[in-house]
Amino acid sequence: MNHVTSQGLTPRMRPLSSRKSATLSILDIGTSKVVCLIAELSPAETNERLRGRTHVARIIGIGHQRSLGLKGGAIVDLESAERAIRAAVDAAERMAKVEVQSVIVNLTGGRIGSQHYAASVDLRSGSVGDADVKRVLATAATHALRPGKAVLHALPTGYALDGVPGVLDPRGLIGGKLSVDMHVVASEAAAARNVMLAVERCHLEVEAVVATPYASGLSVLVDDESEMGVVLVDLGGGSTSLGVFSGGHLVHADAIAVGGNHITMDVARGLSTRVSAAERLKTLHGSCIASASDERDMISVPQVDDDERDMPNHLAKSHLVRIIKPRVEEILELVRDRLNNAGFSAQAGRRVVLTGGACQLTGLPEVARRILGGQVRTGRPLGIKGLPEAGKGPAFAAAVGLLVYPQVAHVEHFEPRAAGARYFATGTDGYFSRVGRWLKDSF
Repeated sequence: MNHVTSQGLTPRMRPLSSRKSATLSILDIGTSKVVCLIAELSPAETNERLRGRTHVARIIGIGHQRSLGLKGGAIVDLESAERAIRAAVDAAERMAKVEVQSVIVNLTGGRIGSQHYAASVDLRSGSVGDADVKRVLATAATHALRPGKAVLHALPTGYALDGVPGVLDPRGLIGGKLSVDMHVVASEAAAARNVMLAVERCHLEVEAVVATPYASGLSVLVDDESEMGVVLVDLGGGSTSLGVFSGGHLVHADAIAVGGNHITMDVARGLSTRVSAAERLKTLHGSCIASASDERDMISVPQVDDDERDMPNHLAKSHLVRIIKPRVEEILELVRDRLNNAGFSAQAGRRVVLTGGACQLTGLPEVARRILGGQVRTGRPLGIKGLPEAGKGPAFAAAVGLLVYPQVAHVEHFEPRAAGARYFATGTDGYFSRVGRWLKDSF
């Protein structure tokens, strides 16, 4: 069916049995890189720090490609994006010696945002059964569909019984009225469809679309952090996404279309050098805090003259710091303002975890401490086996988080009434397989 309605759902992931092993493939489609990971997940012993995980993942294939066709986390050139995805998947398949059929993908662009809904149902039998839980979740879900939006996640964050909040699992409890709070993460439907379309064009099925800040949080946070409250900031190439976790749940998600690439472009313009040289200077010498030796330390900046020959120019490192610092401050101030607007202004003892490739700039944790307040640490992927050294850094947080996601997907609830379910094929000739469930407007 080629008719695409204005309201929609991305595909729902089938729950992973905690007693069975599985082979999973993921695609982290970022603005600066595309990563494909193939992993074997086997049932795990209980881990005190990562209690939410039912499996331990061992990487058996990895493909890593420079990203093409993306800007600010969204696809702007379908063919280029498809080419980068194919190359990353091919490399991972060759290493793992398996063929990838379906993938879990992430989404950073497309104006990711949060909405909270509450719903209540009267209990028919005086105690809470499975049917009552399903009923209250379905009632909350019906509010969540908005024209032009795609629902990525629908997460129950807490139940209340007869107005008393803080109920973790209401099943079997006695009462007259059951309520639920639902956190819904949505994006623009077009952005989600374009990511799915790029993957489908590589003859791969999309198993689930995960918001990047949720994936990164699943990867780098320990249970105590997400329980007590933490702000996760994923600094990517084209965008910076943030997730607030509290009480063990994701309670807020957001993204801004400014990231590490913007710092690189500032350096290229400010020092009149090529983008590739600017990226290298940023990585090798970049810092967002000034130090006493910056005036003395000289860096070699390749200049581009009229003949396109590179003429090195020697400048004090302080020039580089003066370009990088304001942009980093701007990104973190935008994060702070978004958090304040959402009602998550700096709490006492707040914890902030920085992750994503761009968080590796020298001095970034110090600047984050000053602007965002609280304790700041850098987050790296946790509890994963078989990653090469290069893959153990913050740049791989989202990719690893996509492997954790199936272990927690069962907590999500989004099964609107079957009568409202719509399928759409992403091609105009019905050539592509079904990608997701899209809902009639008359919901």
